[in-house]
Amino acid sequence: MEYLFYYLLAVNIIACFFYGMDKWKARHGAWRIPERVLLLLAFVGGSLGALLGMRIFHHKTRKSKFAIGVPALLAVQCIVLIYIFIN
Repeated sequence: MEYLFYYLLAVNIIACFFYGMDKWKARHGAWRIPERVLLLLAFVGGSLGALLGMRIFHHKTRKSKFAIGVPALLAVQCIVLIYIFIN
């Protein structure tokens, strides 16, 4: 259980960082992080970090696959975590 906590902490920090980095790159006309990478980070457990990154950096908030998909992933991941902790 301890490893799961550290994994989720790390992947959420990375996800938030990547969303901020992509926003910075968008503003400066630099090479962007592909959307599939940002969504993959949310999918593998970083949905809270992705959502925080979206809100903090005001990034990808107008794209429906992010605005709907990331909160939906967070809800599913919370349900799974609750199930894991109950059993």
